[in-house]
Amino acid sequence: MVISVGSLCPDEGFEVLRRVSQRTNTKLRHFAELIVNWPGGGELPDDLHLALDEALKDARSR
Repeated sequence: MVISVGSLCPDEGFEVLRRVSQRTNTKLRHFAELIVNWPGGGELPDDLHLALDEALKDARSR
């Protein structure tokens, strides 16, 4: 999901997941589950959404 939305390669997508997990003190597995469920109506807490936006911008600028 992160790879598709961010137009990233797999390594970059995993790095985004890892960064958000660390920045928000959220288990990587839990964050990944939230991301997978998000398009189908799942909720993504504001702090995770903000951290995801920042990590995606950072990954795209490299």
